[in-house]
This record gives sequence, C-alpha cells and structure tokens, in this order.
Amino acid sequence: MATSQVDDRAQRILDQVTADGRDPEKLLARLKSFAIETPSWGYADTGTRFGKFHQPAAARTMCDKLDDAAQVHKLTGICPSVAVHVLWDFPNGPDPKVGEYAQKAGVRIGAINPNVFQAQCYKYGSFGNRDAQVRRKAIQHCLDSVALGKAVGSNALSLWFADGTNYPGQDDIRSRKRRFAEGLREVHAAMPPGMTMLVEYKPFEPAFYHTDVADWGMAYLLAKAAGPEARVLVDTGHHYLAQNIEQIVAWLIDENMLGGFHFNDRRYSDDDLTLGSIDPYQVFRIFHEIVSAEEERGQALNIAYMVDQSHNLKPKIEAMIQTVTTAHELFAKALLVNRAKLRDAQSKDDVVGAEETLRAAFFTDTRPLIGYVRQQMGLEADALAAHRASGYEARVAQERTAKHGSPSEASYA
Repeated sequence: MATSQVDDRAQRILDQVTADGRDPEKLLARLKSFAIETPSWGYADTGTRFGKFHQPAAARTMCDKLDDAAQVHKLTGICPSVAVHVLWDFPNGPDPKVGEYAQKAGVRIGAINPNVFQAQCYKYGSFGNRDAQVRRKAIQHCLDSVALGKAVGSNALSLWFADGTNYPGQDDIRSRKRRFAEGLREVHAAMPPGMTMLVEYKPFEPAFYHTDVADWGMAYLLAKAAGPEARVLVDTGHHYLAQNIEQIVAWLIDENMLGGFHFNDRRYSDDDLTLGSIDPYQVFRIFHEIVSAEEERGQALNIAYMVDQSHNLKPKIEAMIQTVTTAHELFAKALLVNRAKLRDAQSKDDVVGAEETLRAAFFTDTRPLIGYVRQQMGLEADALAAHRASGYEARVAQERTAKHGSPSEASYA
C-alpha cells in the first residue's frame, strides 16, 4: 500500500491555499469526493466507421468490461460506476447477474444508455419518425431501459438521438419536435424517484441537414417539456469549433438544468480523443464555471461526470486512466483559483489581472497534489505507471485470446 507522505511540490500548493485564506483540508476532501463514470463501450474494440484495429486485451464480454472498469477504479479511486449501453451490453435483455458481477468486481452500474439509432427501422429516425410504430418501438426500448435502471439501481437515463434529416423538405421539422416532446414525456413519467433523464445534443452526424436535438437550447426545451427530473447533458465533442462551451455550462447551471457531461476531446468534430489531449485549457475553464457556482451556493452541484470515448489506437485502459487523471488534475486546478482575488480584479475591470488569476491556477502543476490525494486513499500516486507495472494487460490479453480466439476471429459482446 502506498504511503501518504506529502510531496514537497504538493505541500507548496497546500501552503499557497492556506496563504490565500482557504482550508487545504477542504480542498483535499473535495478532490477525494470527485467521481467520474467510465463507459463499458470504451473497453471493447470499437473504431471509426471505416473499420477497427483489434487489440488482444480489449474486452470481449460484459464481464471483461466490468473487470477493466474495476481496474481503472482500483488505480484511480474515483471511477466507482460504469455506464452501460443497453443493446450492446444486454443483447438478450436485463440480466441481474451483471449487477452482481459488477459489485464483486468493485464497481456498480451507472447511467443506462438506450440505443435507438442502430436498428434498420430507425433509418428515418426514432422518436421523431413519422411512423407511429417505429416511434412506439423506440419509446418502448427506453421504457425497458428505465426498468433495467430500476433493477440495477441506476439513477440516470442518458439519451442521445441520431434523429434528423439529410435534405430540405425530407420531413416537417416542427412535427418532429412535437413527437420528441411527446415521447420524452412518456419515458419521464415511467422513471422511478431519484432517477434523472439526461438529454444529449449534437449539431450533426449522422443527420447533415437538420438534427432534431442539435444544440443545448433544443435539449433544454425538450428536457423542460419532458418533466422536472430531466436535465441537459453536455458532450464536450458535440459542438462546432467556435462555440464557447463554458458559457453554455454557465447558463445551464444558472437555470438549474445542467445534468451531466460526456468528457472527451476533439480536433475537428466528435473525435472521441482522450480528455485534454487537444485543449486542456477549455476543460479547465468548464470546471472553473462549475467550481465558481459551487462556491457561490455553498455546496457541490449534482452533476454526472461521465467519460464517452473509445480508442482505435491507444490501449483501452491506459487511455481511460489518462482521461480520468486529466479530469482530476484539471478539476484541482479549478479549485485552486483564488476567487477573492478574481472578484476583486473583476470589480475594478482589471482585465489582465482577472485573466492572470485564472492562468496562475491553470499553470500550476497539480500532478503531485493528485498523487498525494491518491496516496491518502491508499493508492499509488501514478495510476498509469501502476497499471503498466501490474501486468494486467498482458494477462487479460492471454486469457481472452485463449478463451475467445484471436481478436479478428472473436465475437464481441
């Protein structure tokens, strides 16, 4: 077990927090309570629409996915739950053994993600489809997903729709909006107490003329129409390049409509890259808006932090550890912002001083601090190094190949 002796670099950060008039113990407690959910599909062989490159250690079954997620949680200490995709993870319907296996592995089932975009009947949409029978199939699948969530103790139903049109005149946009609102209301009414509906948006792909839930405003209105336990889910890859995502986050927080995140990074569009690999400053600015609101309200916001990414080139678990660690480090940077100093600069219209206050926190190396937090939790400071030293990937690659055959021959669950 790792020791919790504070690193000199981490101690300097904690000393600065004290000098700023804040309690370093509260900072450490907040970092220990930070939690981010990993996705089951991020551990399996997935790739681009052009194909996939198989990895011998990739998960082949649902149990494999849970084992891999448990490995990430074991090393980082902040990933206690696993998001599941109903069609991919439960092809034969709800299986109570999955929840039991997850518990034994050391994790639990998190957000339930229905799949209403893959079947042939959804060629022209799901909730927005003109065909009432197709809409009923999609709604029933979401109702079944709610029942699955009840069975496994999930508190979130995460909805993303590929619905839209590719050509002008293909369908009536306003009619599709009304169909969506009607379907979401029915699903919302079936949710048990304590469950939140998360409505995700995406500007394009696969719909290229209009997407039915294309931006945060549309998701906001549909969530409002659905019912009081519906919120907006922000995927950091689902925006046009010029959009100010932290402004969207700030507005949703102020309207009490921010439900959660799907974290990833992108260079062009929905690239599903590891978090912070392209623009870590953007993620820091997002966390800054969240922490600012939390300090103003005096309590943590009820936000579901989730990862949504899959990798064709990077080893699955290593990529997940990178993303989770980066999120933890950037959240720590946001906690380090001297907000008293920032408010003072803002009150004087000191533009440079205000920006420098943010930059000072962003450029602080929080890796030693996160390492110290992990050691206090009884973990190794460097999760990635610990994973590489564990031999886990080589072991499961050998076991899974022996059980299922080489990846190119395997059938993936």
